Amino acid sequence: MYDTILVATDGSADANRATTHALEQAEQHEAALHGIFVVDTDRFSEPALSSGEIETIEEEEWGQEQLEEIASRGEELGIDVTLRNCHGKPYQEIINYADEVDADLLVLGFHGQSHASGDQIGSVTDRVVQNVGRPVLVAA
Repeated sequence: MYDTILVATDGSADANRATTHALEQAEQHEAALHGIFVVDTDRFSEPALSSGEIETIEEEEWGQEQLEEIASRGEELGIDVTLRNCHGKPYQEIINYADEVDADLLVLGFHGQSHASGDQIGSVTDRVVQNVGRPVLVAA
């Protein structure tokens, strides 16, 4: 049913649950798995030799660690995992990457780092669900 699955992570608890669901679906369907982390340019400035540069670099490195964890977990299950660490508006980058890889399923956390709790869906997840035009599994 699924050949290509995309999971987005920001390292939050819900994103980690989304990763678990994405890995389960990829294993069950023998699908390729793509993981994406987006350094939010609304929160972190583009590098320009400033204090913002240090924060941006740290966020990018932390994101790479999150992606490598997905790859490691996928490798243990024999799943082919491709990683993308990029900068931009998270919902736009996720949608663009889903289109690029022609994802059959997107898996996202209900809340991200900026929405640690509550009953309202996170803004990135909400925007992706409303605009992606592909099946989305939201993990809470």
